[in-house]
Amino acid sequence: QVQLVESGGGLVQAGGSLRLSCAASRRTFSNYAVAWFRQAPGKEREFVAAVSWSGGSTYYADSVKGRFSISRDDPKNAVYLQMNSLRPEDTAVYYCAADLSTMTTYTYWGQGTQVTVSS
Repeated sequence: QVQLVESGGGLVQAGGSLRLSCAASRRTFSNYAVAWFRQAPGKEREFVAAVSWSGGSTYYADSVKGRFSISRDDPKNAVYLQMNSLRPEDTAVYYCAADLSTMTTYTYWGQGTQVTVSS
């Protein structure tokens, strides 16, 4: 089992940047595929980005391609989401998720961090 804690959210103007962090409780975090999801008020949770166990593969939702970048630092048990050129529609609670065996469903979830982009 792994506990995930997100940080780095906040209020930013449109066009600005934020970097979200996901810290894991286990030193074997490298064994987990990790993803970021987000949920805006009144909307369903949606996939944002994912990174494979080795970090060799990354995946992005079309809405964030070219603006967001996911990366992992396994010695620090952390995964990051660099968000650039933020838009008001990026406003949501962002969640980190991890799984040992699949990149399609995720077993472990953090509590979320709020990102608000003002126009």
